[in-house]
Amino acid sequence: MFGLWENLTEWIKELLLGVIQNNLENMFADVNEKIGTIATEVGTTPQGWNSDVFNVIQSLSENVIVPIAGLVITFVLCYELIIMITDRNNLHDIDTWIFFKWIFKAFIAVTIVSNTWNIVMATFDVAQHMVNQASGVISSEASIDISSNIESMMLGIEEMEISALLGLMLETTIARFAMNAISILITVILYGRMIEIYLVSSVAPIPMATLANKEWGQTGTNYFKGLFALAIQAFFIMVCVGIYAVLIRTLTVTDNIHASILMILTYTVLLCFSLFKTGSLARSVLNTH
Repeated sequence: MFGLWENLTEWIKELLLGVIQNNLENMFADVNEKIGTIATEVGTTPQGWNSDVFNVIQSLSENVIVPIAGLVITFVLCYELIIMITDRNNLHDIDTWIFFKWIFKAFIAVTIVSNTWNIVMATFDVAQHMVNQASGVISSEASIDISSNIESMMLGIEEMEISALLGLMLETTIARFAMNAISILITVILYGRMIEIYLVSSVAPIPMATLANKEWGQTGTNYFKGLFALAIQAFFIMVCVGIYAVLIRTLTVTDNIHASILMILTYTVLLCFSLFKTGSLARSVLNTH
């Protein structure tokens, strides 16, 4: 057929080779970009992340939640006074010092509730300092770069038959979509943590109002643990990125395209899984429930 079949075969091979090369060149672009911004994302305070959302949450906390916290603290202080009085031999043995003790507790409780927003934001200022210090120790260079290996890979690929090229095209396309999905998941993790911070911060005055009483104070104590867990999670995220950076630097990309893509994909999936676990790990360390 005057070389028609050979020309058609050559055209199909060139098309498949072009798709494969494009997949290899752009496979890691989104993941590299997202990993490169992790340190910036987790090191940003709630106010710096989105000032408009921050102002809304602060307004809700101060204008809606603080009045409710005032009712809670009134109940807790009354309950605390009753317990302090009745504990002294059923009202038969009362010392005046317990009233000074109650006044001191009330003063501390009101001060804490009045400054709840500053206390919560100070927690994340400390977290930002931890992340910034960790950035100086942990290498943030975690980009995957196979550009120098693509040319040698393509030389080996060009010798493949159409059926093998078709399979490799599907493999690289799936890997590229997987990398894009991982990039989206990393964004969800980072943004989800920040939204959780806003939600937890918005109701802070209510659990803070329970600290004046030993029994009710467990609510406030557990809230503090959860708050610190969110702060420490940022440090754990930086550690995960540091481990990933070390693994990527020690990875040797060979002309075996199947093994190289599988290994890189495995490391990236491991990073994503580790980031998902940082929240539960932080809560476990602080025994938060």
